[in-house]
Amino acid sequence: MHRMNVAIFCSSNDLDEIYTKPAKELAKRLAQAGHTMLYGGSDHGLMRVMAEGMQQGGAKIVGITIPVYSDDTRKNVDEMIIAKTLGERKTLMLERSDVIIMLVGGLGTLDEATEILELKKQDHHNKPVIILNTAGFYDGPKTQLERMYREGFLKIGEPIGIKTKTLAQFVQFTETVDEVMEAIGEGK
Repeated sequence: MHRMNVAIFCSSNDLDEIYTKPAKELAKRLAQAGHTMLYGGSDHGLMRVMAEGMQQGGAKIVGITIPVYSDDTRKNVDEMIIAKTLGERKTLMLERSDVIIMLVGGLGTLDEATEILELKKQDHHNKPVIILNTAGFYDGPKTQLERMYREGFLKIGEPIGIKTKTLAQFVQFTETVDEVMEAIGEGK
């Protein structure tokens, strides 16, 4: 697989090891594969865990933040972009990425996931969207998306010819870092 720009959406909060351990493993594996990480730019919480892991592996990292968070950004990144708004930040991350991976997070991460999925549904992009469902964290949204799809609220491939036809092609829920790596074409 070629080197990719991987957008990582995740929490900037300090979290339990049940969430940080898979993030550390993912960062290590992405760095070993030579990928670049695009992320929210924070030097706190899970964002910091991912940034440290990527940098320890020699990978390039690009932070994309907004002015209100600029004092909390990681200082030793390869590139730091200050977007004017959260909407612009999401747009830049989507535009510059080849694949999107969602880790655990709060309302901001949930907002990012739903916007990226809605843009995919409207055929604004066809990038893989992978959700790492650590410890069943995203079981609720997964169940909701499955119901929306099953009951006709989430029309995929209609009416505008979206390239994905099934829910699994539209968004991939994974349980392990190995599954994430397989989903981006890296295998074990």
